[in-house]
Formats: sequence, structure tokens, C-alpha cells
Amino acid sequence: MKGEQIGLFEKYLSLWVILCIIFGVAIGYYIPAFPRFLNRLQYAQVSLPVAVLIWLMIYPMMLRIDFSSILRATRELRGLTVTCGTNWLIKPFTMYIISSFFLLGVFSQLIPPELGREYLAGAVLLGAAPCTAMVFVWSSLTRGDAAYTLVQVAVNDLILVFAYAPIVAFLLGIGDIRVPYDTLILSVVLFVVIPLTAGYLTRRRLLSTRGPEYFQEFLAKFENVTITGLLLTLIIIFSFQGSVIIQNPLHIGLIAVPLIIQTFLIFTLAYLWARAWRLRHSVAAPAAMIGASNFFELAVAVAISLFGLNSGAALAAVVGVLVEVPVMLTLVRIANATRNKFPQE
Repeated sequence: MKGEQIGLFEKYLSLWVILCIIFGVAIGYYIPAFPRFLNRLQYAQVSLPVAVLIWLMIYPMMLRIDFSSILRATRELRGLTVTCGTNWLIKPFTMYIISSFFLLGVFSQLIPPELGREYLAGAVLLGAAPCTAMVFVWSSLTRGDAAYTLVQVAVNDLILVFAYAPIVAFLLGIGDIRVPYDTLILSVVLFVVIPLTAGYLTRRRLLSTRGPEYFQEFLAKFENVTITGLLLTLIIIFSFQGSVIIQNPLHIGLIAVPLIIQTFLIFTLAYLWARAWRLRHSVAAPAAMIGASNFFELAVAVAISLFGLNSGAALAAVVGVLVEVPVMLTLVRIANATRNKFPQE
């Protein structure tokens, strides 16, 4: 009976996502006091309510990490090559090309040139910032190697510290890009350090005091926590932008087009690269997911600092937040459906 309930929940996940998006937009538009209150609960552009939900989604995956396997993960360099090559040698530049094509070309009759350039800037800020937090969720949903995903994220965060500002400055022709290190450090602490530490301590204590069988039972209690956290996150994110979505549906739709195309393109490139190298699926899927998703807290913070809170760049970065979860859930389904195309674990 339990398996049937889980199957039903996952089977209609797309419906729950749509309903949560509609519900979130409705709350933001008709009950604006609610998102205004939640919006005050943030620090360094990181929403603390959303951070708690992401933490709950990440924690079950951290429980599964066998820390002796982290050293092994650092020796599998091909997966790291796919991740880093896609994120830093391909992704920022394809984002610039695709977004320029649509925002300054195809949609030029619908978007004023100056505003189009601001939208382009926001898109580039997204494209140059690979995901830190939600990739743990996508990895969990694709049954990714938890230890390897942790190593992939850590390497990307290290490169981001040095490469983000120069790449953005080069693509946008803007000097003196200031990376908001408070946002970067807080995100790493909230989404990596805290859940990793909690997972390690919980795993160690339960295995030593209660044994492996009880530990597996404990893990089973978190089976639907990740999906539930995702749906609640959708409601909060879309409630934040409910009025913006209702008042600017055309421009939000136009901005979303290149962002969605870019997401599918980067996932496809990384995924096929991993398949060509015959990487196991638990490494290939997270490697593709990191590049496809974005570190949107960082992108929003930089957009606001460079262009202002009400700028087109900030709006474009926010649209990246809005489209990410529904699009990434689609990629999760694709990854799971193509698992048999990769070598067996």
C-alpha cells in the first residue's frame, strides 16, 4: 500500500507543480502581506524560509553519504571534467549567445533595446553561476552518487570564487564586478556545511548505536520529504513574484524563452558528453544537473548591486528562479527515463 501511495504521488507530480505555481501566484497577488512578511526574513539575498525548505530537501541526501567514498569520488576526474568544462567553458557563452539572439533580436519589436540589454545582463549573471543548493535535490531525485555530487559542488564553488567576476565582466563589458561574498558564503554554509554536518553526525550516531537496519528504516521516513519541500518552495517563490507575474506576463514569458532553451541545451551537452565517456548514471545525471541549474541567489544579488532592485537585470534573474524548478523537474524525468543508456552501477 505504501508503494502505491508513493507511486500515485510521483505519477501526478506535474499536476502538483502546476497547482502549487497557481496557488503561489494567487497568494502573492491577493494576499501580498504574506510574501512581504516572508521577504523580510532574508539575509544577503538569501530567503531564510526557502533556505529551511532546501535544507530539509538536502538533509536526506547527506544522510546517504558514506564519507569514506568522498576520497574515491575525487579520483574520478572524468565526471569533474564534464561538470567544470560545461559550466565554465560553455555555459556562460551559450547563455550570452542565445539570450542576445532572442532578447535583442527576435523579440526586439516587443522589448525596448535598453531594457533588452538589461534582461541580457540578468541572463548572463545566471549563466555564469552554476548551482550550489538545489543540485543536491536534483541529484537525489535521480539517485545520484551523493558523495560525488558533494565533490562536484565543492569544486564548482571554488572555481566560482575566482572565475565568476572575470567572465561576467568580459561578456557584459562591465568593469569592477563585485562578487557578494556574503551571499556566496552564507549559501555554502546553509546548503552544504550545515546539512552535511547534520547528516554526518546523524549517520554516525545511528549506525553506532542502533545499527544498519534501523538506519535504513530511518532513511525510509524521508522518502517524500524532498518532493514535499520542492512543492512548498514553489509556492513561496511564486508568491514572492505574484504581482510581477500578473502585471508583466508578456516580458516574463519572453525572458523565459532563452532561459529554458539554454537549460535544455546545457543539460543535453553535459549528459551526452557523460554518455560518450560511459560514466555511470549516478555521476552523469548530477554533472548535467549542476550546469543546467543556476545559483540564483548569487545572480539576483549581483543584478541588484549592479543595476538596481527594479532593473530589467534583476527581473531576468528572478525569472530564472521562476522557471528553474518546473524545468529541472522535467530534466529529472528525462534523466530517470534514460538511466538504462548508461553503464550499470
